[in-house]
Amino acid sequence: MPMPASDLKISDLLGIELPIIQAPMAGVQDSALAIAVSNAGGLGSLPCGMLSPASMRDQLERMRAHTNRPYNVNFFCHQTPAADPRRESAWRAMLAPYFEELGLEIGAVAAGAGRAPFSDQAADVLSAFKPPVVSFHFGLPAPALIVRIRSWGAKVLSSATTIDEARWLEAHGVDAIIAQGREAGGHRGMFLSADVTTQMGTLALLPQIIAAVSLPVVAAGGIVDARTAAAAMALGAAGVQVGTAYLLCPEATTGAVHRAALKSEAARHTALTNVFTGRPARGIVNRIMREIGPINAAAPEYPLAAAALAPLRAKAESLGLGDFSPMWCGENASGCREIPAADLTRELAAAFASR
Repeated sequence: MPMPASDLKISDLLGIELPIIQAPMAGVQDSALAIAVSNAGGLGSLPCGMLSPASMRDQLERMRAHTNRPYNVNFFCHQTPAADPRRESAWRAMLAPYFEELGLEIGAVAAGAGRAPFSDQAADVLSAFKPPVVSFHFGLPAPALIVRIRSWGAKVLSSATTIDEARWLEAHGVDAIIAQGREAGGHRGMFLSADVTTQMGTLALLPQIIAAVSLPVVAAGGIVDARTAAAAMALGAAGVQVGTAYLLCPEATTGAVHRAALKSEAARHTALTNVFTGRPARGIVNRIMREIGPINAAAPEYPLAAAALAPLRAKAESLGLGDFSPMWCGENASGCREIPAADLTRELAAAFASR
């Protein structure tokens, strides 16, 4: 008798040894981390939303050369916002004192989104590699793009931060849902509402989504070790997605100031903020978040807010400071250690030894 979809483990669905997905983390990893996790039996994830077609092709070539295990490629599904010169001007005026302090010329800031939504051009690149899993953040792309992905047999995943989002994703044909609790580091996957008060913690969100849909549900947020992974599985999760715990692994490209913050008391204080990109994302509280507020209405729409912060970030980091850096981190950084990603993946797998 076929197993009900809601009881299906993510390892069975995706053909992986362990029900562990490494969260795609744009800006702090490349293919090296994904390869290490896939080769250890989990599902390594390659974030592609900030890659040019050429860079994407290069990273996928590396994936193909160094692993024969399943892996995931991840993309954003936001709508590119229209230019808003008035809002952009107000944002730069707010940041002007910081430019002056660091001796930078604010008029030289280059405009641009920096993050592109999934497109036919990206699908063209993928079609040559046929990745077995494709995941999305902020909903799903147009149905025609999903058809292209399905044409080579790929499984489709996406993040839900509310029960309504989970039901929407099920209605639109995903194979599994990632229940992203409020604790998770990085961008919230919210796409049906911009109201951050709708966001629930993992232990509240997970069982409600499981009850609302008939698909496998992966738990994300606050899961950093075997004990927290076991807690999610005990609540009915089909698998777990882990991000923050991998940030100090040698295969991650996490920058020096970010690594230092993760190893300090600062990692205990995180908040949702829109000042770095224009969308709520969880990161370690730093100077810019404290001084203009973690959520600031002046920030341009995602992803346009990032352009004006880039010169400040680069200058401050050259001085060893993370004052203007998006140091993404979940609420639980206790499992964040400088160990190989394969070792971390196997330690997480201890949660499933008796299952």
